[in-house]
Amino acid sequence: MDTGFAGKTAVVTGAASGIGLAIVRQFLAAGGSVAGSDINGDLLAHVAKDLGPRFVGIAGDVTRESDCEGLVSRAVAAFGRVDVAFNVAGGNRAGYIVDQSEADWSFVIDLCLKGVFLGMKHQARQMIRQGGGAIVNIASLNAHVPMFAGAAYSTAKAGVEMLTKNGALEWADQGIRVNAVLPGLVETPLTRPHFQDPARLEAFKARIPMGRPAQPDEIAGPALFLASAAASYVSGASLLVDGAWAVGGYPDMRPFRGRQQFTG
Repeated sequence: MDTGFAGKTAVVTGAASGIGLAIVRQFLAAGGSVAGSDINGDLLAHVAKDLGPRFVGIAGDVTRESDCEGLVSRAVAAFGRVDVAFNVAGGNRAGYIVDQSEADWSFVIDLCLKGVFLGMKHQARQMIRQGGGAIVNIASLNAHVPMFAGAAYSTAKAGVEMLTKNGALEWADQGIRVNAVLPGLVETPLTRPHFQDPARLEAFKARIPMGRPAQPDEIAGPALFLASAAASYVSGASLLVDGAWAVGGYPDMRPFRGRQQFTG
């Protein structure tokens, strides 16, 4: 498939590992240029050595508006424009509702939801100046399916899905498409604890009809499709990429999270 990315520029958050790095590699392979950010500046600098001159990296925190604006400015300074944006950065601090601290709740909501809002805001401003573009947000299966001790993460990802739809609504007449990818279990640094515990991994696999987790490249491909000319009439969509997991149900995570501590 001709993606149409040759000569185009993308910004990618969470670019140093996992799904973000897979998107960077695939976009570069398609002939585009990338400005990527990650909170882990050392890791970003390390991977940048292998990505070539069409990649520029900048350490940044997506919960800080100045950093989100700075990533867009860096892309424009290096490559002249921003055609595509992928908002990938995320994380989690698990906790049952009655046990979770306000600080942990705020951390997850800020990183997974506010970070996407701030990214979209400045990405869209640049795209409006240029006359259009495409934004792809990485949400989660958990936007639709709750999990024990995952209220903050699931709520944030549900918010990302609605934020995606709102962006699609507000910017359609300015030539900007906005879509979301909702991955299931993917083998990334974020999900490493699941893969280090054989019993936990088997609990997940038992609920996934395809019988296995995804690799980051399997999420990057659908994300690039939504950003490509092949999806020119797709906006406001949520693409589940989960091995049919959503039709199967979420595993009971209580054996691996423990019981809630508050008992009344």
